[in-house]
Amino acid sequence: MTDTARRPTPEQDRGAPDPNRWRALAVCLVVGFMTLLDVSIVNVALPSIESSLGAGSSQVQWIVAGYALAFGLVLVPAGRIGDLYSRRLMFVVGLGGFVLTSAAAGLVQSATALAVVRLAQGISAGLVNPQVLALIQQLFTGAERGRAFGAFGTTIGLSTAVGPLLGGGILAVFGEQEGWRGVFLVNVPIGIVLIPLAWKWLPGRDPNRSPGRLHLDVPGLLLLAAATVLGMLPFVLTTGQGDSPARWWFLLPAAVLLVAFVAWERWEGRHGREPVVDADLVRTRSYRNGALVGIAYFAGFTGIFLVVTLYLQSGLGLAPWQAGLVQTPFAVLSGIFAQVGGRQVATRGRTVVVIGLAVVAVGLLAADLVAASVQGTSGAIALSACLAVAGAGSGLVISPNQTLALADVPPRVAGVAGGVLQTGQRVGSAVGVAATTAIFFSTVAGSGLGGQARSAGSGQGTPPQVQDVFGQALSHGLRVSLGLVLLALVLAVFDLLRRQGHGPGAGGHGHHGAHDASVAKHRAG
Repeated sequence: MTDTARRPTPEQDRGAPDPNRWRALAVCLVVGFMTLLDVSIVNVALPSIESSLGAGSSQVQWIVAGYALAFGLVLVPAGRIGDLYSRRLMFVVGLGGFVLTSAAAGLVQSATALAVVRLAQGISAGLVNPQVLALIQQLFTGAERGRAFGAFGTTIGLSTAVGPLLGGGILAVFGEQEGWRGVFLVNVPIGIVLIPLAWKWLPGRDPNRSPGRLHLDVPGLLLLAAATVLGMLPFVLTTGQGDSPARWWFLLPAAVLLVAFVAWERWEGRHGREPVVDADLVRTRSYRNGALVGIAYFAGFTGIFLVVTLYLQSGLGLAPWQAGLVQTPFAVLSGIFAQVGGRQVATRGRTVVVIGLAVVAVGLLAADLVAASVQGTSGAIALSACLAVAGAGSGLVISPNQTLALADVPPRVAGVAGGVLQTGQRVGSAVGVAATTAIFFSTVAGSGLGGQARSAGSGQGTPPQVQDVFGQALSHGLRVSLGLVLLALVLAVFDLLRRQGHGPGAGGHGHHGAHDASVAKHRAG
């Protein structure tokens, strides 16, 4: 089947829905779940990877954060190429690359090789994900679009939070020494099945539409990548054992490069080119504010599961499947409340996000108190309850914020808009993971008990003094996450107050009017 075979009918051109839209959405959500799952599923396998490949703390951070960083930096050009040429083609190419790199990750023989392959795997995931958001924009309108974004929000929440449980189950089946390989190899058969289905059900390029001229802002992408990597380095180099204060000087060139990136983007826009971050998107208040909230939230949100997993396995001596089970309530509540948020955002707007962020903050604060004071089985159970509260709040954040951010974005640039949005989320995730784990590893290493905890082995328990050290490390890591979530809350409250101040009445109705107008525009278009 050629890329133009599924030509839109005249009825579809006039706005009739694509008959395959729900099948297409199912494929998109499964693939999106796979690629986002690999952000978190590797967490529970890290002790196994450390033991099998002899990975150090810096390699562990790159295995996790490198995937998120590469993922994020590819999203914008991938979205632009998909918008101009074929979203289906980019989707299939990215999925094929993800299958190959997943196979390679499961077969590597060194920690350095795994870190490099994870970068390539992140690039493949980055080719796919902006197409998912763009296809939802393209295939759905009105209330259906809200439901589709709700399903996507559920996918994000579940993929990030359920990863430890699935990873623990795979390790339980294949063994903890080499079972981590199955965490990556499981993607291969699923991806092979989905490739032909994606080609069959996803809409091809409209042959009547000129693809236009492609311009990729390579200097902008390089400046952003360099600024992010330099900003991460001080945290990656933090081990808690004789760390040089000079490492913090990396933040200075990172800030300079970030300023250079902003200046370059403005220059590109003034000269009629297509920068990484389109000026029209920045000027769209709903999009700009939603992107900032998303960056801060994902920076705090993603690192939680890594430090919690390390605490449960290395600190309490739980088996991988037990560590995953502790985090399952977060996934369940996140999925349930994502549906609630998807229904409520159309009438309550930014208020839903504010409430969600406040609930997440309460859950993390409670988890911090538990980690610092309660250990053993009681501590794991109490931590699970705290994570459940945070999960309920998270469900009210991700999907509604995504919907609000994209509400006023025209479908013609939906891929780019989705790419920029997710770039911010993935870059935020990479920096947040680096910062959170740096504090965690530094606390453990500074105590001198990290090796004793590892020697205890999963499922055998650990001495009380080791549990106490890892509890302190978790508490410190959670405080980093909590600070970032509170930053997202401040940004969301500021946006809500501005909307109320400019709207015709209280409660954010100014936004609702804009949102309804946007929906009407999409229906008409």
